[in-house]
Amino acid sequence: MAARPRQVAKTPVEWHIDDVPIDYATAVAVMEARVAAIAAGDAGETLWLLEHPPLYTRGTSARHEDLREPRFPVFTAGRGGQFTYHGPGQRVAYVMLDLKRRRPDVRDYVASLEEWIIRTLTAFNVRGERREDRVGVWVKRPDKGAGFEDKIAAIGVRLKRWVSFHGIALNVEPNLSHFSAIVPCGVVDPRYGVTSLVDLGHPVTMVDVDIALRQAFEEIFGATQAGLPEATDLP
Repeated sequence: MAARPRQVAKTPVEWHIDDVPIDYATAVAVMEARVAAIAAGDAGETLWLLEHPPLYTRGTSARHEDLREPRFPVFTAGRGGQFTYHGPGQRVAYVMLDLKRRRPDVRDYVASLEEWIIRTLTAFNVRGERREDRVGVWVKRPDKGAGFEDKIAAIGVRLKRWVSFHGIALNVEPNLSHFSAIVPCGVVDPRYGVTSLVDLGHPVTMVDVDIALRQAFEEIFGATQAGLPEATDLP
């Protein structure tokens, strides 16, 4: 039996998928506009699934020395966290929810995002785990050695008037060498790397992942409904 859902609201969340890469600056502008509309009561909650062209983002806690090589464009993000990579083969989910109507608790919200990722990975027989001292979702890699773990999903959150934006990035089949130009999320211990579903031996498609994401999301956050074909038409 599934655990009691958290963060559930009465109104379905609009579910948008873009099939073409979205420029990061465009995505942020769309999110800002939608978050303002949700906060004003002029729009409903939404979730936006997309991929970005290769780029790096700098969170509010990022250290300059963690950018080893600016191989791709670098964007300053308003979310928490440090440096991260986005690119083709990575499913980014921007989550815009009104936490005032759900539960105005940041810790609970982040825990709900972690649980969402963990349940999604379960659909592919991958065991994702939380770590108190490291943000994101991790998988153990005994094949690499004792104590080795890899991050498979990153989390970065920002709130404005208790409406969330930014969200998660799940590695499906990105080019993992692109992560080497940064210290991902500031984790320098050589035992901790980055992986993906395909790297772990699960040749899944983005469509497979989207189906699993939606099912797990509804278990935790409540019902969804199909949104506009092009999420860039928001708000």
